[in-house]
Amino acid sequence: MATMTTTAEKPDADLAVTDTQPPVAKKVPKTDVVHGDTRVDDYFWLREKGHADVTGYLEAENAYTDAVMKPTEAFQESLYQEMLARIQETDLSVPYRQNGYFYYSRTEEGKQYPIHCRKRESLEASEEVTLDLNALAEGHSFLALGAYAVSDDTNLLAYSTDTTGFREYTLQIKDLRTGELLPDRIEKVGSVNWASDNRTLFYSMEDEAKRPYRLYRHALGGADDALVYEETDALYRVFAYRSRDKAYLFVGSASSVATEYRFLPSDSPTAELTLIEARHGEHEYYVDHRAGLFYIRTNEPDARNFRLVTTPVSTPEMANWTEILPHRPDVMLEDHDCFARFLVVSEREDGLPKLHILALTDTGSGHRIEFPEPTYSVAGDINKEFDTDVFRFRYQSLVTPLSIFDYDMVTRERTLLKETPILGGYDRNQYASERIHATAPDGTRIPISLVYRKGIERDGKNPLLLYGYGSYGYPLPVGFNSNRLSLLDRGVVFAMAHIRGGGEMGKAWHDAGKMQHKMNTFTDFIASAEHLIKEKYTSPEKLVIMGGSAGGLLMGAVVNLRPDLVHAVVSQVPFVDVVNTMLDETLPLTVGEYLEWGNPHKPDEYAVIKAYCPYTNLDAKDYPTMLVKTSLNDSQVMYWEPAKYVARLRTLKTDKNPLLLKTNMGAGHGGASGRYDALKETSFDYAFILSQLGITR
Repeated sequence: MATMTTTAEKPDADLAVTDTQPPVAKKVPKTDVVHGDTRVDDYFWLREKGHADVTGYLEAENAYTDAVMKPTEAFQESLYQEMLARIQETDLSVPYRQNGYFYYSRTEEGKQYPIHCRKRESLEASEEVTLDLNALAEGHSFLALGAYAVSDDTNLLAYSTDTTGFREYTLQIKDLRTGELLPDRIEKVGSVNWASDNRTLFYSMEDEAKRPYRLYRHALGGADDALVYEETDALYRVFAYRSRDKAYLFVGSASSVATEYRFLPSDSPTAELTLIEARHGEHEYYVDHRAGLFYIRTNEPDARNFRLVTTPVSTPEMANWTEILPHRPDVMLEDHDCFARFLVVSEREDGLPKLHILALTDTGSGHRIEFPEPTYSVAGDINKEFDTDVFRFRYQSLVTPLSIFDYDMVTRERTLLKETPILGGYDRNQYASERIHATAPDGTRIPISLVYRKGIERDGKNPLLLYGYGSYGYPLPVGFNSNRLSLLDRGVVFAMAHIRGGGEMGKAWHDAGKMQHKMNTFTDFIASAEHLIKEKYTSPEKLVIMGGSAGGLLMGAVVNLRPDLVHAVVSQVPFVDVVNTMLDETLPLTVGEYLEWGNPHKPDEYAVIKAYCPYTNLDAKDYPTMLVKTSLNDSQVMYWEPAKYVARLRTLKTDKNPLLLKTNMGAGHGGASGRYDALKETSFDYAFILSQLGITR
């Protein structure tokens, strides 16, 4: 374990820009007039993926970044070895039971990807390898596993893989008895589910904008797949899943504010779909099945944080819904899991997740599982069995490694099955976590989760890394990361701002940070940074901020508003060209996200987006040191957004602080897929962060 290093030490390496000059992107003006507003985009040409000029520019930026970061190469390697030494490279996941088999994955030292396996009836039985991702990755720089679905008779595995990072998955079927692949092969698939006849598959397929819009039925060996459902509204995406008891296949269609479900018996795959409740307004509902009843989580009527109802399968429409758990304004009902005798409800209260157990055979009997730490994450793990009294969940905090528990819902006893091993003598008692609150300009209290190594003083001199996201109603998970110890052990405080636009405080928290209220997300983050400075956890000279994707939008908006507030920024796959992207309906995700950001084809919503769009609002002024990262095959935030952002910022910034763009030329939104490659990327980021904080060893 590294010892704590103070930041008073003189850096061994300096990232100040030297004689190495950054590339200069050519300007090819493109003029657009929208709602009478004229905008000139000099870097639209960077969208021409594969063009020699585009590739050349990205490679030149990579070469410049490597040159600026060259003094940290030894530090990067040291960090990599340090982080690698904490990981148990040959390891085994906790097996879960399904249809008479125990399924698990394992890793082997030196191999990038997991190996998926199973054992029949007993963990002492001989191992069957169902899927070796290392073998599938041969010849590819990237590999991601999508679907992994075993037929009810346990003989066939339907799986999908992506080898580019563009999240374009190909479905194949493996006979687990022989190890042979069946000739069936289908491109651009999303969700994949078996019918109970073990010969019929249901899969969703994407359109050209990567929207899952059709559900097909495929008979093994068949050539002409039947179209089961097509979603014609571009705001909606199609998916399917089976109930835990395997009785029904649900076909869902969802926008970001409304849902609609149909179903058919899984033992009658050619049956017609039956509608549960037609979409209307902003009605969201989610469905599972048990004992002839559908259990439905719904936000109507007047139940923004959801309530729970049941309805007979024979008459599923809303007129027949019976409430079993009422709406509570201060409790967000996030999920529900049906078992033969129990219902597990995932809730969130005061920003913290809870597990609520309801005994369905004993009306009114319920209890919560309590967790003692001030800030943490908890969620259901893999629970494939329906007829069971045991619920498996995963728990972690900023100081507690990921831990898998089995919870007996009858005796209320919890059994720790595995805590992720942290090699090298990790002692959680050496670290402290807190949950504090900042105050936003409108008086709203913003939670902040922190972790640091004990012994630091709140004197305003501590280096601090502040992370944020704040979009899509997504609660920022408070999780453990062994890599983070390389920061904490060097005296860095790590903080997470739970800002509006996320889901920490329920639906209202999301509502207050989207559409016309999006500016709250950015001012909440600024208020969080100011509070940490005021309370002397850090100072502007010692503050680094970090975010990815929509969190990268956050980074761009914040530094446009308050470039003086932070010393350095790490912006990963940042969504920074919001105006142009949301005007282009041909791009993946655009139309479906009108309900999150707004539709710029409407004048008032255009004005809201333009007011905060990072690319649009770049200005001639000093900016902090910045590392901007992207991937060439990203299908969620196209590489050209950060590339254009950096190119334009270079022409405007009035400071001499480094501005770095690093593009992974063979990956997607999440960066490198192999675990060692991903660790190399983390060591690069950490070397940048630490060197900016004056720490270089």
